[in-house]
Amino acid sequence: MTLIAILAGTLTAGIGSVWLAALLSFGVLARYTTHMLSLAAGALLATAFMHLLPEAFESQAGAKELFGTLLVGLVFFFLLDKAELYHHGHEHHDRQGGGGLDHVLAPVRTGNSLRADTSPSPLDSGQGHHHHSHSPRSGSWAVLTGVSVHAFGDGILIASAFVADMRLGVITALAVLAHEIPHHMGDLVVLRQTSSNQRAALVKVSLAGAVTALGGLVGYALVDMLHDWLPYFLVVASSSFVYVALADLIPQLQKRLRARETFAQIAWLAVGIALVTVVSGIAHSH
Repeated sequence: MTLIAILAGTLTAGIGSVWLAALLSFGVLARYTTHMLSLAAGALLATAFMHLLPEAFESQAGAKELFGTLLVGLVFFFLLDKAELYHHGHEHHDRQGGGGLDHVLAPVRTGNSLRADTSPSPLDSGQGHHHHSHSPRSGSWAVLTGVSVHAFGDGILIASAFVADMRLGVITALAVLAHEIPHHMGDLVVLRQTSSNQRAALVKVSLAGAVTALGGLVGYALVDMLHDWLPYFLVVASSSFVYVALADLIPQLQKRLRARETFAQIAWLAVGIALVTVVSGIAHSH
């Protein structure tokens, strides 16, 4: 039963987030991108601090070791983020005439970072079409590789949560689904630069997102064999979610806005927190 739940959760998070991102990127909902960022940030923080961390600290593991794991996890995702940004910045300097692609390649992630501007303008207008002539075909493969690697890690985290508790698995899968939507919006933008076929871009990113299920299978086997390490897996998951929310999502929301827009951001952040709480309560009651 747990394995079936892991497969369902990983496929929903991995592929469902891509299709929802496509709806936002290519459809009429593109103007709600900022709201999705707020929602994802709230869901991630609530999942980490209200569920994953408490579950880990209820185990026999020592508090000092778990806090140490949390610290190492945060530093690890920071260094991984910096290394990936440096790598793509180096590629940019080595490539002649590629200046226009630099801001588009930015969404390629390792920790979960999203560096591209997710405002509706590049998604709704044709302002980005002039980059196509400078976009090397390899750019799409770089993005797909980054998506696949990250999806594999998400699968392991989801599997870890499901093994610990079915309720935790459900909310973790939903949290991954929520926070991957804005990231996949950036991925789809990159794929559109190397191909005018919108459907092909969607299929490629969907296949990369499906790697989440593979990560779930590996995570299930790994966690099952190393059950004593489960609290540390949960803490690593928490460090990933906290890093994404505080280092990637929330900074994009810290802009000087009108009072009404600021209130909307706070409201959607609260909705993200409430969503996790409600889903947790429903799952727990069953």
